[in-house]
Amino acid sequence: MQKEKNIRRFSKAELEELRARGESRTDLARVQVKTAEELERDIASDPDFSDMAENWYESAEAVMPTPKKLLSLRLDNDVVDWFKQQGPGYQTRINAVLRAFIQQSQKRRA
Repeated sequence: MQKEKNIRRFSKAELEELRARGESRTDLARVQVKTAEELERDIASDPDFSDMAENWYESAEAVMPTPKKLLSLRLDNDVVDWFKQQGPGYQTRINAVLRAFIQQSQKRRA
């Protein structure tokens, strides 16, 4: 697995100290001062949004995550390799594919 160079780890005590000083772990202040044009440009240049429909949010649903269940599952090597080649988060993607299958199956039965 490839590690990111810019990851910084904090202990619980360090995070509590940051919060007590009013410091944030985000760049919200930097985002808040951007103009609408700058935000649009940033979104347009983001590869994660390159193939998104302009009105994607109209059919979006807020979904609260549910606790995961730990289990041992045997999958074909080529299936696991393909998901891993897509990058970090392959287990989450496998879960999303299974969830989509369930949702489509339920729609066909309804």
